[in-house]
Amino acid sequence: MSKQIQVSGLHAYYGSHKAIEDVSMTIEPRSITAFIGPSGCGKSTFLRTLNRMHEVIPGARVEGKVLLDGEDLYAPSVEPVSVRRSIGMVFQRPNPFPTMSIYENVAAGLRLNGRVSKSELDGVVEESLKGANLWNEVKDRLNKPGAGLSGGQQQRLCIARAIAVRPQVLLMDEPCSALDPISTLAIEDLMAKLKDEYTIVIVTHNMQQAARVSDRTAFFNLAGQGEPGKVIEMDETSRMFTNPSQKATEDYITGRFG
Repeated sequence: MSKQIQVSGLHAYYGSHKAIEDVSMTIEPRSITAFIGPSGCGKSTFLRTLNRMHEVIPGARVEGKVLLDGEDLYAPSVEPVSVRRSIGMVFQRPNPFPTMSIYENVAAGLRLNGRVSKSELDGVVEESLKGANLWNEVKDRLNKPGAGLSGGQQQRLCIARAIAVRPQVLLMDEPCSALDPISTLAIEDLMAKLKDEYTIVIVTHNMQQAARVSDRTAFFNLAGQGEPGKVIEMDETSRMFTNPSQKATEDYITGRFG
């Protein structure tokens, strides 16, 4: 069951440097939300605050609230590891575990979470690879290294690994930036299918991709060099790309800056 994320008054820091200022938004369940904006404006930083990956960096911290169906993910009683189990992450460059087979890549998270029978593992691996639209391509070579797949297949393997532990939210940080157009289309088609089950949040520099795949879009920008990133505007994607309310949004989308 995918869940709603509510963010209020969120500030993110790297040491004394404030990277993001006062972000508030609602991310709807079973939808795709895209973050767009120029490089360095805090999109990926904000994405990592949603599953507490930000605080892995020494000196990084967050102020404000992130609620997953009303539960404060930054409450003292909440374990970061459990947050990351509920909110999976797919990174910019495909990162299958290089020494592991395709099968073991998908099974890795389940093994970490405790003892699982071989038959249960087999079922989840097949289900996850089918969910990532990869099963038919790899079912006869599950014991071959995951790193031997093509770039697009590796990224779908990473998506299979992320959904194997049954998260409720899937975060994707520029998941297609290292891929060719055909692989990009495969990932976009996959996202459209996955949103039936998951809340998906994607960071992308590709305006056409944001317009194609997302239901809602948030535009991040900087007030000036060294200033923290802010959300300038957030709306239905169709409206953002045809009739944005802020001139800065229109300038960015039409390529006049950024």
